[in-house]
Amino acid sequence: MTSPANPTPPSPGLPHRRLGRTGLTLPVVSLGLWQNFGHAHPVATQREIVLHAVDRGVTHLDLANNYGPPGGAAEETVGRLLARELRPVRDELVVTTKAGYRMGPGPYGEGGSRKYLLSSLDASLRRLGLDHVDVFYSHRFDPSTPLTETIGALATAVRSGRARYAGISSYSARRTREALQVAADVGVDLVVTQVSYSMLNRWIEEPDASGESVLDVADRAGMGVVAFSPLAQGMLTDRYLDGTPEGSRAARGGPLREEFLSPENLDHVRRLDALARAHGRSLARTAIAWAARDPRVTSVLVGASSVAQLDDSLAALDGPPLSDEEVAAVEAIPRDTGINLWASRSSDL
Repeated sequence: MTSPANPTPPSPGLPHRRLGRTGLTLPVVSLGLWQNFGHAHPVATQREIVLHAVDRGVTHLDLANNYGPPGGAAEETVGRLLARELRPVRDELVVTTKAGYRMGPGPYGEGGSRKYLLSSLDASLRRLGLDHVDVFYSHRFDPSTPLTETIGALATAVRSGRARYAGISSYSARRTREALQVAADVGVDLVVTQVSYSMLNRWIEEPDASGESVLDVADRAGMGVVAFSPLAQGMLTDRYLDGTPEGSRAARGGPLREEFLSPENLDHVRRLDALARAHGRSLARTAIAWAARDPRVTSVLVGASSVAQLDDSLAALDGPPLSDEEVAAVEAIPRDTGINLWASRSSDL
């Protein structure tokens, strides 16, 4: 896709899966714009990554109001592309956004209130240059706001035409059940839950006091599941095998905290890396294939700082299925390795 006058429709080459019980399908690997799409990164590189993703058949672009930094920058990047190069293929794309985490100062800059969610959605649509997004998510459970208000705001977003579908993100099994009940009461379908999931972060598999996990609840309700952070913020790559390199996320003080890189966790990573190489693939490709192995997972979100990195992630779909040995190696890792960034603010509530 090299010019706005001659757009190329997204390639049909990537496998797609049905999003729960909806008529919508998503590519098994989708592009998340959480990082690498702010003002600190070259606009030309951001453009190249997004257009290359679409050329490769990545029809799902996942955003949130606060992605950048600064907040809103990632939506502005995609908005510029949707106004030009991607404008002719807008209806071939699934554009999603979220609100819930801190976006602005003052009392109405975060949370699950009707005021914040709907005003944030309106601002996202302005940045994207769209009259609707395909999915609008409640980005996190907010214990200070009644779920009837939060889910009611999602219902308004759908009924007003500002969103085609509604979803939730980082809700525990208990809160997902509660949200589904409220959604039924207010007359909106929650069609998808977006959750962190990786070989080192398997909280969505763990049953709660009711005996159900997030995956169980979603499956029973017919919800799709979109998994983010399959590489555990870069831990499941070869980048940290020999320590913390200069310029890495951990070195910059980003979401990957130094304490996550414990000797025990790095020992797990090194053993997984050796096993992946023994089976002819990289650790990163193995990690993406592992996150996508469960048919209940509709799509796995990957980030990218370059076209080459994106292509390497998409190559995870080309290899053979994971071997019994590779799956057994993951099963030997403790379920809780302490790297769930979102637990205390959402999924533990």
